[in-house]
Amino acid sequence: MPHIHGSGGGWGRAEALVSCMSTSEKESPGADHREKFTAHQKFGDRREGVTSTRTYFYADEAKCDQHMETFLKCIKASGGSSEDGFSAIKMTALGRPQFLLQFSEVLVKWRRFFSFLAAKQGKDSVEVLEQKLDLEQLQTCLASLGAQGNIQSCFSEGRLHSSGMVDMLGWNRLIDERTKISDLLVVPNLQTGELEPLLSMFTEEEERQMKRMLQRLDVLAKHAVENGVRLMVDAEQTYFQPAISRLTVEMKRIFNKDKAVVFNTYQCYLKEAFDNVSMDVELSRREGWCFGAKLVRGAYMYQERSRAVEIGYEDPINLDYESTNRMYHRCLDYVLEEIQQNKRANVMVASHNIDTVKHTLRRMNEMGLPPTDKKVYFGQLLGMCDQISFPLAQAGFPVYKYVPYGPVNEVIPYLSRRAQENRGIMKGVQMERELLWKELMRRLTSGEVFYTPAV
Repeated sequence: MPHIHGSGGGWGRAEALVSCMSTSEKESPGADHREKFTAHQKFGDRREGVTSTRTYFYADEAKCDQHMETFLKCIKASGGSSEDGFSAIKMTALGRPQFLLQFSEVLVKWRRFFSFLAAKQGKDSVEVLEQKLDLEQLQTCLASLGAQGNIQSCFSEGRLHSSGMVDMLGWNRLIDERTKISDLLVVPNLQTGELEPLLSMFTEEEERQMKRMLQRLDVLAKHAVENGVRLMVDAEQTYFQPAISRLTVEMKRIFNKDKAVVFNTYQCYLKEAFDNVSMDVELSRREGWCFGAKLVRGAYMYQERSRAVEIGYEDPINLDYESTNRMYHRCLDYVLEEIQQNKRANVMVASHNIDTVKHTLRRMNEMGLPPTDKKVYFGQLLGMCDQISFPLAQAGFPVYKYVPYGPVNEVIPYLSRRAQENRGIMKGVQMERELLWKELMRRLTSGEVFYTPAV
């Protein structure tokens, strides 16, 4: 059974807080910054309230290079242990989190601006991909806001939906199609109607740090291709995630042309999970690259909710566990339908939940998706839920065990948190004990105490 290799202390709250602050924030601590995308003292230590993931803190560029070297060794090990292995990376290990904070603010601001304009045209009650802006109405609305210039000239045919209108993906391409990093990071100015570069907010040193982060990602993806390994980019906190997902899409555009090499992780406990999945699937269709996703429930619930209450923004998490289950299955069904229709999508069902596994198998059977196609993978943590992993593997499904690595004093807390993450794990342990006892009784009564599998 193949394995996924992934990293499983260090700094305190004060040092972590500084690593997430820009030079302007340090110099002007009283300035009015966007609350969600600003470092906050109480949440400086991002380990608190996190159930199942390793947390990296920025020390310096040399430390980021060390993390990259560790990931490179992990990729090589994965390539040497299986023909089609996976390796997981965390983007916050590769650069300064402050860049991800500010970039996320840009992307969220841009998306909300579109939603604001869609509401002006009465489109706010439909699914995000069904929100389409009429160009003439858009021009009128922007003019009323004080924008100057002809907005219609910004939308060539390549940026328009087939209906001749502008949808979210076409809107995003105003940013996406910029090739230089300095042109890529821009924000809309409602007063002038122009796109203003965000990099004016960075010092020269911060810009160099940002470029080094992107270079490290490129090195890792190329190494993954050379070693026949798929690269899974782990999901992180919501104030980092828009930038992480955006940079992952950039990697997909380059490396997923023929097959899915780079996989993004979607946290289904988020209210916006389906929108994120459906938009990325549609983008892959339009641009012709292979979609790769890892679906998880999520690891930051308590921290995210506490931060939202403390700072005063909307809780990004679904109401309850059942809502998250429904979201997971909705996202999964959408990707399975894309696999059925397109055959270029891939999904890792990363779950210890037996009901989710059964749902996946049932839907694959209904859609005629054989396990031999190797488009749907299953993943569980090494040493957990083997009563799910092994029967799946024996039935011919691609199954992967996630192998955490690192110093013992860091991996043990990781594993203990992981055991608390999913309320169904302890039920699974009980089920596994019952199955083992039943098998032992069967062997004793049948005289097959020592079982030798058929060759």
